[in-house]
Amino acid sequence: MTLSDLNTPDIDVDLLIIGGGLVGSVLAVALENTPIKTCIIDKGEDIDLSDADFDGRAFAISASNKNLLAAIGLWPVLEKDASPILEIRVSDGPSLLALHFDHKDVGDQPMGIMLENRHLRCALRDRLSSSQRARVLAPASVEALVNAPGGVQISLVDGRVVRAQLVVGADGRGSQTRAQAGIKLTRWPYPQTGIVCTVRHQRMHMNIAHERFLPSGPFAILPLTGDALGVQNRSSIVWTERADLAHVILDLDEDAFRSELMRRFGDFLGNIEIIGSRYAYPLSLQFAERFVDNRLALVGDAAHGMHPIAGQGLNMGLKDVATLAQVLAETYRLGLDIGGSQALSQYAKWRRFDHAAMLLATDMLNRLFSNDIAPVRIARDVGLAAVNAFPPIKNLFMRHAMGVSGDVPKLLRGQPL
Repeated sequence: MTLSDLNTPDIDVDLLIIGGGLVGSVLAVALENTPIKTCIIDKGEDIDLSDADFDGRAFAISASNKNLLAAIGLWPVLEKDASPILEIRVSDGPSLLALHFDHKDVGDQPMGIMLENRHLRCALRDRLSSSQRARVLAPASVEALVNAPGGVQISLVDGRVVRAQLVVGADGRGSQTRAQAGIKLTRWPYPQTGIVCTVRHQRMHMNIAHERFLPSGPFAILPLTGDALGVQNRSSIVWTERADLAHVILDLDEDAFRSELMRRFGDFLGNIEIIGSRYAYPLSLQFAERFVDNRLALVGDAAHGMHPIAGQGLNMGLKDVATLAQVLAETYRLGLDIGGSQALSQYAKWRRFDHAAMLLATDMLNRLFSNDIAPVRIARDVGLAAVNAFPPIKNLFMRHAMGVSGDVPKLLRGQPL
């Protein structure tokens, strides 16, 4: 198809974002205070965001990405629903040797926050609905994308045409934008499934997150705030289980499921009660051969997908957003082409090492801890204890997990673009 085959565009913007999930929406909001006009194209699945149980997910947002939410004006809306993470306790099954992170060792700010998916999505939806610089087309699907010397033209299934200087693929792990650009994907599945649910417990969690390494995979207990109905003492559970056993566990009745959960959870917070539904997500690692193409940039899961062992999936996507937003804003101010090779190369170079390091780290941690081989278990327990006893190394790990080390974009430092 050529440009002459397309109708005259009826929508002109600077930036077109394909995918209106968390990462794509945050990018649009991040650019609101710049002259850059954006448009989001989203399939617009019919999800009731008022339903507290619509997908069960909650995210551990790093300290740097909490800064991003503050810098783009979302934090005042989200703060009441966010639970600070003040400590993280990492243990290897029943071993007494453990690793303890305390936010007071590196400053007075929490290491991160826990935020439920629905709260963040509602805040983004409300913000975009009143935006003067961002437009959302939903439900809508891309039929054709054509590159031109000065930009890109996109025809939608409903006949509308959008023209932009740059397209951002934010359409998730199964990204059609990435596939249509011919960008190769490396992927391998883990023999594991992530089981997600929310529980209520007798005792207060004290804003402490727990990560337990079990032979089948990590088991995380993550502190939440009370809900709209006043239910307190809640935690989000991310339970990694063998894929061949996960469906059996999910099919158990409520009492049997709770019993299996308690075996892993323990009784340190008293009795627990399952709140809402249980969800399962197959786990895999994947990464795109490259993150940019001709007038195209990939962000979030369209560029990379990793094991949830360190809770870094969304955090990595938001770091993509902070980096790309800064590159685009600075390029625009200089009067240069935001879809040109110079801007795209800068984005790709800035993110390349962080992507590779995090993908490697999560994969290695999962392989190291998801087994019960005695010599390996002894070695990793000694390693956890050694790191815990050496504050400089422990604090380095904490700062990296908080996202405040290295060459950090402005938004991750809480600064405006």
